[in-house]
Amino acid sequence: MITNNHPLPTHPLLKSKIFQSYVYSYPHKTAYRPISPQKPLTDVWSQEDKNALFLYIHIPFCEMRCGFCNLFTTVTHNQDFVTQYVNTLQKQAKHVKAALGKSSFARLAIGGGTPTQLPIHHLEAVLNVAEDTMSVDLQQIPISVEMSPETATKDKLELLRSRGVTRASIGVQSFFESEVAAVNRRQTTAEVEAALTRMREAGFPTINIDLIYGLPGQTVETWLQSIRAALQFEPEEIFLYPLYVRPLTGLGTSEKEWDDIRLNCYRQGRDFLLSQGYTQKSMRMFQKNSTPSPHSSPSPHSSPSPIYCCQQDGMVGLGCGARSYTDDLHYSNEYAVGGKGIREILQGYIKTPEDCFDFVNYGFQLDAEEKGRRYILLSLLSHEGLNLHQYQTRFNTELFSDFPELSELIDLNLVVDESRILRLTQTGVEYSDAIGEWLFSAKVRELMQRYELK
Repeated sequence: MITNNHPLPTHPLLKSKIFQSYVYSYPHKTAYRPISPQKPLTDVWSQEDKNALFLYIHIPFCEMRCGFCNLFTTVTHNQDFVTQYVNTLQKQAKHVKAALGKSSFARLAIGGGTPTQLPIHHLEAVLNVAEDTMSVDLQQIPISVEMSPETATKDKLELLRSRGVTRASIGVQSFFESEVAAVNRRQTTAEVEAALTRMREAGFPTINIDLIYGLPGQTVETWLQSIRAALQFEPEEIFLYPLYVRPLTGLGTSEKEWDDIRLNCYRQGRDFLLSQGYTQKSMRMFQKNSTPSPHSSPSPHSSPSPIYCCQQDGMVGLGCGARSYTDDLHYSNEYAVGGKGIREILQGYIKTPEDCFDFVNYGFQLDAEEKGRRYILLSLLSHEGLNLHQYQTRFNTELFSDFPELSELIDLNLVVDESRILRLTQTGVEYSDAIGEWLFSAKVRELMQRYELK
């Protein structure tokens, strides 16, 4: 990222809160609506480039509901319910693969929820869905799986690694038990350290550790201590997440006022990781500089894997909370945060008649403007930046003709133009989420505001 110390002019964007909501895609799921008439899945994918797709499999189960969590996940389930969910996932995959026809996958992620919450035979069944039903070559592409300290058991880690998983991502949040307890998360520091040790011993080429700043009772010093504790395990990646207090979450229903130390935590955490040999890839993601790691295994890949580009390649989602992206249609099931709403949607998914998986009935249709906004947002908020030539090639038009307001980001010293590539300055990275929301169209804003959260 570019260092910038110029004074900032007054602008509505700069008056907005830096930490307001996590912007990672566009449009947000709260802008999705019922599609009528419903669209045949074969038609939706018939004209798409299917040579480098992303497969995402959603597992909506956790052992606990953290106070900050607004993910589509539940803790109220039994083994029969889990079995029904996995069986439904298998049925859905068969219909999706039939609709896709000939296709290749460049990446796979299994998230949730906590996929490793599944019993090991169900976890293996999910991997089989990817390999046998969706025809994903698990030994040839990058694969990421989310896990928690409690569920990262030796047998599950060995299964995942043997099946080709290359990235193990664990939500630690803090190495201080009092801080995680304050957000209803039950874990001991000893359990966290034991899980990370097991992950290292399993031989994953990439380990990612998620940490959160702004937790109740946290200080800048305890925050830095958590980062130092994480670095003892030499993770290839670290994500530093600000605490967001969202509606219908445990913290969102609290009347407590939060001491906002997040900006100070972010800056000190960023500077410390940069000093320790990490490169900042986005506001949240830090990656260890590319030096041979004693923990990296030789790649078993015999041929180059296809490369997935989030700005232009499609994503296929399986599971109740997964989203799918084509060039002009994003679709999913309905969305909820509250426990009751999630359970109702999960029950509906499990009871879905098989032939209904052949259709899309809920989502968002992207017109030319929305496609451009999505491309800009995904490019600008990453370290790669927004390439003006690539934008012109893709859309056959000039960026500043379509979106002249982007010049304001340059005037505000939030963005610099480096040889026709727009990149965030250091201050611009701090404003990533605010810039993301600023780029939303009036249509998407209105849909999000009118959405009644369940």
